[in-house]
Amino acid sequence: MSFRLVRQSKFRHVYGTCLKREQCFDNIRVSKSSWDSTFCAVNPKFCAIIVESGGGGAFIVLPLTKVNKAGRIPPDHPLVGGHKGPVLDIAWDPFNDNVIASGSEDCVVKIWQIPDFGLVTTMTEPVVDLMYHQRRVGMVVWHPTANNILLSAGSDNIVVIWNVGCGDPLTTIDVHPDIIYSCCFNWDGSLLLTTCKDKKIRIINPRDGEVFEEATSHEGSKATRAIFLRNGLVFTTGFSKRSERQYSLRAPGHLDDPITMVELDSSNGVMFPMYDADTNLVYLCGKGDSVIRYFEITPEVPFVHYINTFQLPDPQRGIGMMPKRGVDVTTCEITRFYRLNNSGFCQIITMTVPRKSELFQEDLYPDTPSDIPAVSAEEWWEGQSKEPILMSLKDGYQATQKTELKVTKKKTNILDKMPPTGKVKSEEDGKATAISSEALEKVNEVLKVNEDLRKRIDELQSEMKKFKAVFLKQENRIRVLENKLGELTGTGTQPQPQVKKGSSKNIKK
Repeated sequence: MSFRLVRQSKFRHVYGTCLKREQCFDNIRVSKSSWDSTFCAVNPKFCAIIVESGGGGAFIVLPLTKVNKAGRIPPDHPLVGGHKGPVLDIAWDPFNDNVIASGSEDCVVKIWQIPDFGLVTTMTEPVVDLMYHQRRVGMVVWHPTANNILLSAGSDNIVVIWNVGCGDPLTTIDVHPDIIYSCCFNWDGSLLLTTCKDKKIRIINPRDGEVFEEATSHEGSKATRAIFLRNGLVFTTGFSKRSERQYSLRAPGHLDDPITMVELDSSNGVMFPMYDADTNLVYLCGKGDSVIRYFEITPEVPFVHYINTFQLPDPQRGIGMMPKRGVDVTTCEITRFYRLNNSGFCQIITMTVPRKSELFQEDLYPDTPSDIPAVSAEEWWEGQSKEPILMSLKDGYQATQKTELKVTKKKTNILDKMPPTGKVKSEEDGKATAISSEALEKVNEVLKVNEDLRKRIDELQSEMKKFKAVFLKQENRIRVLENKLGELTGTGTQPQPQVKKGSSKNIKK
């Protein structure tokens, strides 16, 4: 008789590896803000880190291409520094690796376009400013499937859904009585999950702000976090009444009755759940922790299976997780973290599944979300919801062609690599208007030509009036000469007598 004591899982032996110091980034002045943020955002092209900066807020953008070497960052490295207050959160556009959003204490959300090979000089002019919040903006989140849709949340307890393509807010959600701790869209972006200082967790319609369900998440007063899993379940982290850190798994419709609730330890740092939807692994990275714990979510009891803990020598200040399309499939790497510590060191950690074969491991790399949006901003706002467009990693990730950002104060796309498939309504008459910059230049040229023609016509009309006056004067002179000539020859006509104005007498011949 045989039986298994160990649960079977292909991720049971996942292990972490720190890259050498010369392969990481050093000498970074990481932000000292007390705001609970990860301070780092990563995509296959860039790593962005919020830094300390005098005279306003800033973040640094480090290229990750092979042409650019890692190592010690010079103190005069160019920054993105257009905010008037400290930057609190940053997020890369999932459909354009050159576009990043930032939120700051100056109450403004800014959208930036980063050059392909990084910054040469400090950037201070964003593509567009998104202004609505009355207090600091502590969170920016991009929609997972709709192009140009961005969420921002501020200390004014308001969530704003933006159409970045025109710089206008689509809707505002004012259902939270206190500071919002976290926001997360579900897999197709049709629902929004939030946590709040009032200890409530809410599922909201992001289009109109209707609250579908709310329940108490964790009883502790410290910050909580919540994320949607791919299957629709909800994973939360928080604190108990005794300030013990917890995580829980819940089902929509029964948020007040957790499927499982587990106490981890008594540390006081906020835990950030980093979710890999392809492997269904959740990594718990606590602020101030020197460990990264990872769990697998399965349908079997206890549903959240502890796998292992990756130990590090120093406490964590911030962390960023690489999207799956940026990992190295040739080494069976399933995720990569960019971890910040208090000394200004950005440590790169790879999480790997050990495999003997060098072939592509299809079971480790199912199709993953690509950088192509499933719907446009207009389609999503009209009610369409679609799951992400997936791509295979078998042949490696190749970025799709991108266009430069252009701002227009009409409800049209400015960030997209894909033309809008639906009609775009203008604010005035609802008619479709989408004028490219080339067409606008041509219109300006035509207007300039018309103005020149108008001036020339005015000049010609003035010359014609002068010519007419000269012609009439010459005609009178000719008539006088003809009369004199007639008098000399005796064949001329008698001049007609003139009647003085105001005289009523008849003049006889």
